[in-house]
Amino acid sequence: METGLFTANNVWMMVCTALVFFMHMGFAFLEIGLTREKNTINILFKNIFIITVGLLMYYIGGFNLMYPGFEDGDMGLLKFAGFGIAPPENGMTPDYADGGYTWWTDFLFQGMFAATAATIVSGAVAERIKIGPFMIFTIIYVGLVYPIVGAWKWGGGFLDGLGFYDFAGSTLVHSVGGWAALVAVWLLGARIGKFGADGKPKALPGHNIPLATAGVLILWLGWFGFNGGSVLSADPALTSLTLVTTCLAAAAGGVGAFILSAILYKNYDLTMFLNGILGGLVGITAGADQMAPFDAILIGLIAGAIIVLGVALVDKSKLDDPVGAIAVHLICGVWGTIAVGVFGAMASFDQFLIQLAGAGIVGIFCVTCAFLIILTLKKTVGIRVSKEEEIEGLDLHEHGMNAYPDFRMNQH
Repeated sequence: METGLFTANNVWMMVCTALVFFMHMGFAFLEIGLTREKNTINILFKNIFIITVGLLMYYIGGFNLMYPGFEDGDMGLLKFAGFGIAPPENGMTPDYADGGYTWWTDFLFQGMFAATAATIVSGAVAERIKIGPFMIFTIIYVGLVYPIVGAWKWGGGFLDGLGFYDFAGSTLVHSVGGWAALVAVWLLGARIGKFGADGKPKALPGHNIPLATAGVLILWLGWFGFNGGSVLSADPALTSLTLVTTCLAAAAGGVGAFILSAILYKNYDLTMFLNGILGGLVGITAGADQMAPFDAILIGLIAGAIIVLGVALVDKSKLDDPVGAIAVHLICGVWGTIAVGVFGAMASFDQFLIQLAGAGIVGIFCVTCAFLIILTLKKTVGIRVSKEEEIEGLDLHEHGMNAYPDFRMNQH
């Protein structure tokens, strides 16, 4: 391979790495925007903790757990290539990864993905989880659970051998985070005031919807790196198709959610519109390189409808998810995975069954792991703040500061 092409591929992958990193700002803005101002510092702290510690955990062992070098005859379940990272002999040459990028770029790009799985959980458990147990959970989940699941497909494990397909992580990133969010929300219980005496859900409005909107637009931008980088080179045809399908699915997801929510609730709900965009993005992520533009629009429209129905289902189940993470990342993640077998270049009944099985296996593993981790924390150190702390806000009690001191003073 000529040096110029190798360099162009690597530069594109580094740009995509930066875009995926930028998504953490999008998550932070979305989460604080959709929650109350008294918990802003707490949410920002969790997001910063996830990206910093997530990268360090990925260095310590996550990368080598996710890409352990399975060999013929291995079961493809679990293998570890050792602590720390060091490039192989050909790691900086076009011989590595078909000349798509260097080994160092590979580590950093994959490391950005790793932290995203725990960020998904952060929003779902907002406003009532203790910061200490959340940090312990993040270390274990990002350090062990995420890379083990990733190895099953992206590391050449048994799901890869089955023919399971997940281009950029509808299952391996989004549902991995979504399953943990579901378990955590169930074990935590709802926020005070979320459900009335009659069991009906009440709105606990977010304090900064403009910031949440900015967060979604940043996430949409970041997805160009999330999916575009998953081509694993700067291949012009594949990269441009992937960006087109990603963008169209996002647009269709937003429109689908806004139309269905308007029909059902007789109002134009911006938060549904925003989560519909994210649902469309999550839905296309498993097969973004396999779809024609029209397929992408259909996947997005269905994902948008799933958001509206999913949020209603979560409420009906007496689960409290302040940012809609379960509907967006779990339900749309599973939908996107199955959609690979329904639409696009890989559509067939056999592929549909393989996709369904893969999503199910990952679900069982993640639910089991998340349940064991969070239940252990609940029984030992406790996972929920006191009633007083929740009412007065986690910023004051867990961090001793306010995000908006002047605003707080003017309230009293």
